[in-house]
Amino acid sequence: MAEIEDTITYLEMLARPSAPRPRPPLDVLALMRADPPTVSFYRYLYDAVGEKWLWFERRRLSEDELAAIIHDPEIEIYVLYVRGVPAGFFELDAREKRETRLSYLGLIPEFIGRSLGAYLLSAAIDRAWSRGIARLWLTTSRFDHPRALQLYQQAGFVVYAQRRIRFEDPRLSGFLPKTLSHPLLPPLDGA
Repeated sequence: MAEIEDTITYLEMLARPSAPRPRPPLDVLALMRADPPTVSFYRYLYDAVGEKWLWFERRRLSEDELAAIIHDPEIEIYVLYVRGVPAGFFELDAREKRETRLSYLGLIPEFIGRSLGAYLLSAAIDRAWSRGIARLWLTTSRFDHPRALQLYQQAGFVVYAQRRIRFEDPRLSGFLPKTLSHPLLPPLDGA
């Protein structure tokens, strides 16, 4: 099986940012907690947002395994709607005392480039810090949106570690479409 090499960057924020929150884009927006989301709706969001960026970890989980995570009371999933249409989401994991992980954050491709990313990230940061934590952290991959790392750093996150990893190409195992293209991935033969 072909392997892919990646670099995971770890970022953290140890205090609530003091910079003013970005203004929401001029549009009809709603940010709502899915409390809890159905597994099928979560899979729709995860796939619609993450497929382009090689998100596949949650695709490996069974319905029961995924439900156990997203229905945990310490997991919060917020969905951004633009004019009533789901546009993106973020997921906060507060299962560790005094810290929260921003597990996922992203927009559905049709909504990228509309100044929604900074707004969604700011909302995630505000929600996390409202819980009385001492640390907010996240990871990003070189397969994520090319401006993801910059966006996180502009919001106040600081890099504290990097790690190189290798994993089986998820297109070969069927977790992602064989036809999926990404600037960092070679095309598959016959795809």
